[in-house]
Amino acid sequence: MRPILVLNCGSSSIKYQLIEVDTETVLAKGQAQRIGLELGEVEHEVGGESYLIEKPLPDHVVALHEIVSLFNEHGPDLGTVVAVAHRTVHGGKQFSAPTLIDDAVIAALVELSPLAPLHNPAGIDGIRAARAVLPDVPHVAIFDTAFFAPLPPEAYTYAISPELAERLSIRKYGFHGTSHYYVSHKVSEMMGRPVKQVVAHIGNGCSISAVDGGVPIETTLGLTPNQGLVMGTRSGDVDPGLHKYLVSQTGMSIDEVDAMLNKNSGMLALAGSSDMRDVAAKIQAGDTQAKLAFDVYVHRLVHYIGAYITLLGGCDVLTFTAGVGENDFRVRASVVERLGVFGAKLDRAANESKERGARIISAPDSALTVLVVPTNEELAMARQTAELIG
Repeated sequence: MRPILVLNCGSSSIKYQLIEVDTETVLAKGQAQRIGLELGEVEHEVGGESYLIEKPLPDHVVALHEIVSLFNEHGPDLGTVVAVAHRTVHGGKQFSAPTLIDDAVIAALVELSPLAPLHNPAGIDGIRAARAVLPDVPHVAIFDTAFFAPLPPEAYTYAISPELAERLSIRKYGFHGTSHYYVSHKVSEMMGRPVKQVVAHIGNGCSISAVDGGVPIETTLGLTPNQGLVMGTRSGDVDPGLHKYLVSQTGMSIDEVDAMLNKNSGMLALAGSSDMRDVAAKIQAGDTQAKLAFDVYVHRLVHYIGAYITLLGGCDVLTFTAGVGENDFRVRASVVERLGVFGAKLDRAANESKERGARIISAPDSALTVLVVPTNEELAMARQTAELIG
């Protein structure tokens, strides 16, 4: 038995899974929510049963102690845990692989926080809390940016002063790397060979990668998680001059503009909801603004997928993953229909099937194999942690 506790700490939440890595079995899972608010909650699932605690959770330390108490009361035994894996959003240029966490690593992550101000500080809080609660096992940082470290210079370089870029570590880093790593490797296993593939991770956050024989050559997310695609609440690509224009014309501060583009844009701004199920219902009811939002969303997807097929010099597989990619047949159909120029054809029945799991949804005569592959970032994190600690 080699149970690994996988933690994903947000600013007001902790999601966790306890995974027996040799059998790839989820022994328990759950989440703490509303950390720092008046009343928080911790839900713990084990053996088909669910247990709930509702009480104030002033910080991540208290929340983790409550998670541990649920393990102690309902199992499994955390005394068997061999390591803790921490999802860490931004590794900058310093970290390009899973890394054993010590005080020096934490200090480096603090220095990197300006690159991911919404994510890294919460992750650091979770790391400190977990090391206090479970001090006798190794803690490993798994970086969202690590998978994209091999990007070629022409992909990660911005056309600004090289001196300024070097001094401030300005470059494309990419995110959702653990998901792209897991899915691209799963696709190669399914196909039985290394392939040229485009992976579309589309959920509330969205990103696309171009992967050639297991090595990423391009991705949509950049210095921050707000480049590229239209997302649930993020704008994705906008004219860089928009920031100054909004400041000068509205009196908004640059921080307010940044918050708007990250938290109040995307499908939320265009359609009134960041949930694609709501958008679909609005379109069904004749809402023309929701239809426009959907068209903008699909247009951006097709724009990048087409570009990445070209960068790859041809493509064997297009894969949809994450919440929208795995569950919304309308989005998949609209995207693939527009990729007919590359010979892509859907099997309509397969695309609209309620079947779960990894599956082919392209027609037998499609020049491009189209897949749906559920992502499993937690399992990928557990695997990488096990490999690191031996």
